[in-house]
Amino acid sequence: MGSLENGVLPLKRDPLLKSLSRNERNNSFAQRPRSKFARFMVLKKLDYLQWICAVAVFIFFMFVFQMFLPLSTVEKDSGGFLKQKEDNFGGELKNFLKEIGGLDFGEGVKFEPTKLLLKFQRENRGVNNVFVGGSQKVVRFGHRKPQLAFVFADLLVDPQQILMVTVATALRTIGYEIEVYSLEDGPVHTVWKNIGIPVRIVEANSDKKIITDWLNYDAILVNSLEAKDAISGFSYHSLLQEPFKSLPLIWTIHEKTLATCYKNYISNGQSQLIDDWKTVFNRATVVVFPNHALPMFYAPFDAGNYFVIPGSPSWGCKLQNSAAVLEENMKIGGDNDFIITITGSQFLYKGIWLEHALVLQSLLPLLAKFPVDDTSSPHLKIIILSQDLTRNYSSAIQEIASNLNYPNGTVNHAVIDEDLYNVMSSTDVVIYGSFLEEQSFPDILKMAMCFGKPIIAPDLSIIKKHIDDKVNGYLFQKENMEELSQTIMRLLSNGRLSSLAHNIASIGKHTAKNMMVLESIEGYASLIENVINLPSEVASPRAISEIPSKVKTEWQWGLFEDIPDRKYVNRSSRVDNFLKKVEDKWNSKENSVDNSVDDTFLYSIWEEEKSIQTTMARKRREDGELRDRSEQPRGTWEEVYRSAKKADRNKNDLHERDDGELERTGQPLCIYEPYFGQGAWPFLHHKSLYRGLGLSTKGRRSRTDDIDGPSRLPLLSIPYYRDTLGDFGAFFAIANRIDRIHKNAWIGFSSWRATAKKASLSKAAEVALLEDIQARKHGDALYFWVRMDKDPRNPLQQDFWTFCDAINAGNCKFAFSEALKKMYGVKDNSTCLPPMPMDGDSWSVMNSWTMPTKSFLEFVMFSRMFVDALDAQVYDEHHESGVCYFSLSKDKHCYSHVLELLVNVWAYHSARRMVYIDPTTGTTQEHHNFKTRRGKMWIKWFNYNTLKAMDEDLAEEADSDHPTRRWLWPKTGEVFWQGMYEKERSQMRKQKEKRKQKSKDKIQRIRNRTHQKALGKYVKPPPENETVIDTENVVAEMKRFR
Repeated sequence: MGSLENGVLPLKRDPLLKSLSRNERNNSFAQRPRSKFARFMVLKKLDYLQWICAVAVFIFFMFVFQMFLPLSTVEKDSGGFLKQKEDNFGGELKNFLKEIGGLDFGEGVKFEPTKLLLKFQRENRGVNNVFVGGSQKVVRFGHRKPQLAFVFADLLVDPQQILMVTVATALRTIGYEIEVYSLEDGPVHTVWKNIGIPVRIVEANSDKKIITDWLNYDAILVNSLEAKDAISGFSYHSLLQEPFKSLPLIWTIHEKTLATCYKNYISNGQSQLIDDWKTVFNRATVVVFPNHALPMFYAPFDAGNYFVIPGSPSWGCKLQNSAAVLEENMKIGGDNDFIITITGSQFLYKGIWLEHALVLQSLLPLLAKFPVDDTSSPHLKIIILSQDLTRNYSSAIQEIASNLNYPNGTVNHAVIDEDLYNVMSSTDVVIYGSFLEEQSFPDILKMAMCFGKPIIAPDLSIIKKHIDDKVNGYLFQKENMEELSQTIMRLLSNGRLSSLAHNIASIGKHTAKNMMVLESIEGYASLIENVINLPSEVASPRAISEIPSKVKTEWQWGLFEDIPDRKYVNRSSRVDNFLKKVEDKWNSKENSVDNSVDDTFLYSIWEEEKSIQTTMARKRREDGELRDRSEQPRGTWEEVYRSAKKADRNKNDLHERDDGELERTGQPLCIYEPYFGQGAWPFLHHKSLYRGLGLSTKGRRSRTDDIDGPSRLPLLSIPYYRDTLGDFGAFFAIANRIDRIHKNAWIGFSSWRATAKKASLSKAAEVALLEDIQARKHGDALYFWVRMDKDPRNPLQQDFWTFCDAINAGNCKFAFSEALKKMYGVKDNSTCLPPMPMDGDSWSVMNSWTMPTKSFLEFVMFSRMFVDALDAQVYDEHHESGVCYFSLSKDKHCYSHVLELLVNVWAYHSARRMVYIDPTTGTTQEHHNFKTRRGKMWIKWFNYNTLKAMDEDLAEEADSDHPTRRWLWPKTGEVFWQGMYEKERSQMRKQKEKRKQKSKDKIQRIRNRTHQKALGKYVKPPPENETVIDTENVVAEMKRFR
């Protein structure tokens, strides 16, 4: 309306126009160019009064139109609509509804996880179309069950524990294995133990770090905001760190507290704290909420991964005596009062006050049943229970009640966050007064039913799904408010609830106790099925329809009956305290940073650094002067050149050696531990026998002598090959110019995952291994300490090739055959698969073994050619789409599981001894002895001379032809062949001849220079005043004296 008022012409003419005479005004108008509007005004001779009338009519119609809009409300106390004191206020509301065709707010705001659903569809479509060239199909073997980890902040009794116990019970019936982790112990520990689920208590905030290999699980379910430390804890086990960063994570949030605190964080400028929470929300694969309102409250943290699984046990259903857990801080009504509570939706919209007014109008007939003057009869009390809309909403409610002629004190306003449980425990009837169509059943209605209160609600679609009229509640048509009046009158009998109302409330309580169990169980089972990507050795869970009906129809209340102290915890207060601790921690961190920046402190550092630089400069000058005074040894230019090149190579390796490095120098063996990311740090050894090898520069340990893999092998800087090669990237990095970094006679590798499974070498096994190596008991042998027959992936004790197929979607044998055929140039269609007989012995898995350094270089030479042939098969499709026929779904690791078993094929067919060393006791046992290998080894194929010749052929091609095609082999290590010696010798000979020729040319140029002949001998004349001496006489006299 303001824009309309600004556009109205003024009622009074301009005083300046009045001061002018009529002639002057005419002259002034004649002098100015007239617009079309001005000419129209002059020619038509329209008076200002006609325009004023037209504008007034327009404003009147706009006012009438604005009055008939249902969402246009006056929120201030001074609004004229609320201040009417007429007796026909209720009649005006009825006429108003008739004119607008009833109160219909539509479906309102809807939450749809569009991005997440599209992601699930794409992944499912990709899994169904995993083919390579239309010929290779993937196969699931299903040797073990899928593993899930449930993570809690504590094990106290609350609705979330009942929900997760029910979900876990249902998931186990269709084939899932579950393990529980908790940051704090509690009485629910007994419940999990009774249903056969192991529980592990860990302390996230203590100095003791959580040593957990999360890769053992196919998915992780984290519950509550308090379990944030399990996701982004301050220790190295954090799920935000590699290699756990890509693990499916489902985070369930039931609390609204963080969304409420967001505004305070913004106003206080705590941007770092907000970014920390956003990082955790982004890390979760899916964030699950129990209703459709919470995702909208948490909209500032949304990363496109929100999902809603409706349903959760209401703790009001299990409270036998609400006063036992609720503080009696507010007494609502007297003992004889009849209390009616009007509640509504969690969403905030402008029509709320109108809904409350309509319900209050429908309750007007109750005033006749509860006279105010009669002190012996019950009094009527009506409580409007809603969100804290505005500070003056209570005054607005009182104004509406006054207009409807309610007695003073009959209608009151209460806030849900402050008075919910007190109101619910005291009220007699609960009326749901919201007409907004929602996607999930209102939680406040379910709580009222749990408290045994009869409910009256409009016939919304989501409410009719769970409430049957006059069975477990009452329904009325939202277009007919008179039906609400009739319903509330039928509930009363002599100023109290009728027996029928009590029966309906009792049935409603039973309904609410096990409401939406089916939706919750099927929702979680379906979500987990869409989120996890199971390897080929893991069995698929059975269909959701196979869950027993008894499990899907009721929450597992009975499992909590045996808990001695089953008092429900106040989760809201615990979450408040947790958020306060997190906020204080961030504030203290910021304060410590601010306090550390002190001018005096910075000046002292600058002074100290300045003195150090001055001292070093003086020492360098003195050393230079002493060097100039002393004799320096002279050598040839070749020696100087070699010294300079050696210094250039070693300039990056200059560092102070620690004790571990010095001890390692004198040992016969060094075991390298490849790792990727900070999540693997707790599993790495700190002994001199071991040395870490980081596959990424970013995730390397500080203050250690760990090897930087990408600097040793630039191929590891490419994320695709770093993930695909796995531990073989570390093998290639060490073998590349190995003499610069490894100077031990033996070399070994140990997987950090073997340490996590407690399968690494003990102290006794390390001593036994070193003694066996020094005594040369088994000679050139492969020692391994992680056996295939004890691998959890091989519970059926299958043979080598069957196990390899099981962990590679049934395509291991095909890949081996095709790679070997490409390596050796076999053109026919025959199968080229080396035999790996099942003779009662076992094989090495998880890349945990040791061998002589010379044998390791031979193995790497074979592996480089094999990896190149294997990569040529799968690179194009895997790099473009992420699909690899070694996995049932998109897998960035692709053929790393094939390479895991490659060392067995090479050691067996190259006639190496294979010795198993027990990781606990250190006892050794030779497997696959030579007697059982006779006639089965492909020695010619794996002979060193054969492999060396093939390696030199590839090096010659790479060095001479310089092929432009994509070729992996030259990037995996050194390119060297015999011709490179001759090429370098020839280049040196040419350079030497070139230098000699330059010297000869220089000498010849000097000799061939043209010299200017002397023009004559110059004799200096004697001075005029001196006597000319007879030179001949002087010479004769001198000879005589001699």
